[in-house]
Amino acid sequence: MEIELVQGDITTRDVDAVVNAANSSLLGGGGVDGAIHRAAGRELLEACRALRQGEYRDGLPVGEAVATGAFNLPAQWVIHTVGPNAAAGQTDPELLRRAFANSLAVAEELGAATVAFPAISAGVYGWDAGDVARTAVQAVRDHRGTGIERVEFVLFSERVLQAFRAALAESGD
Repeated sequence: MEIELVQGDITTRDVDAVVNAANSSLLGGGGVDGAIHRAAGRELLEACRALRQGEYRDGLPVGEAVATGAFNLPAQWVIHTVGPNAAAGQTDPELLRRAFANSLAVAEELGAATVAFPAISAGVYGWDAGDVARTAVQAVRDHRGTGIERVEFVLFSERVLQAFRAALAESGD
């Protein structure tokens, strides 16, 4: 599986699936979550409300992932995942790994060949960008599915991009 690093806006990526660093409510928020909701349009909020009325009445648990359509985005699907919030005491690296791994599993189930990820939990959730980068790269490397051909890490800042470059170099890429 090919891994690419891109500095830019995840909402403009021409991929099969975009991963949303969602909050548990699935109803939008700040950062990547807010940007994806704004760009996808009101239909995304309605799709997320439907999830909240069904299986996710109590919200999406940390580390889990679920998909909706992408509506006005170039992608076909949005995969919502909730990363751990270090600022709220959620510091178990396994929770972070699961957010990436479960998103990949959902992408595989959807038949997505290309997936764009943000730096889940590296923003207001307070995780160190280097820790997020190493966890993300390892989760992609460990993914055993065969359908995903390319993963893009779409990173907003130069600082986070550098952290992902270092993680890729450490992993031998």
